[in-house]
Amino acid sequence: MHLTRFEINTARRASRSLLTSPQKLHAAVMAAFPPQPATTNQGRVLWRVDHTQHQAALFIVSPHRPDLTHLVEQAGWPTSHHTWDTRDYQPLLDRLATGQHWAFRLKANPTASRRKTPDAARSQRFGHVTVAQQTAWLLTRAEQHGFTIPAGEHKEPDLAIRGREQASFTRQGRNVTLTTALYQGHLHITDPDALRAALTNGIGPARAYGCGLLTLAPIRHA
Repeated sequence: MHLTRFEINTARRASRSLLTSPQKLHAAVMAAFPPQPATTNQGRVLWRVDHTQHQAALFIVSPHRPDLTHLVEQAGWPTSHHTWDTRDYQPLLDRLATGQHWAFRLKANPTASRRKTPDAARSQRFGHVTVAQQTAWLLTRAEQHGFTIPAGEHKEPDLAIRGREQASFTRQGRNVTLTTALYQGHLHITDPDALRAALTNGIGPARAYGCGLLTLAPIRHA
């Protein structure tokens, strides 16, 4: 597996077009790889855009090393030597062990399935829209993905939602609306194998559209 970071030149018109369309950015990410199954026994292609005040960075986790030349030309700095940084993800995956604590970030599409009407034949997926619903969605799924979220100094889960968005686009003639939440906090590893699966296969729906990528970082102590 590989972890790639690509800095997006937000001053370019093409960049702004990509950043407002999960569908376009999905196509741009997948164009970084030769035609192949989206999922392998190692994992699948996952991506996420992280925003700071004036910057945007694209993170990609993938079974194969990407070639982002087309994105440099479209949304980067073509005349610069700074392109993208790809690193072997396996050393971090191998380091994971029960009992470790890590800082984490996850952009997800928290949803629930229910029937639109009592007599409807099939259930539909609806996005959670409140902070309480979105928080509960992750807390109830953490353990199956190999971690728990410990309590912070105020005895509440050490978890915050740093961004909430809605994105709409058309896919195969259907209108699609994604409700997303950006989670940050600390986790405690309970099952390293399950956590490795979450890191390489993603968490929740809409993983093709910038959701589901969980990343870890060492906890910084003051």
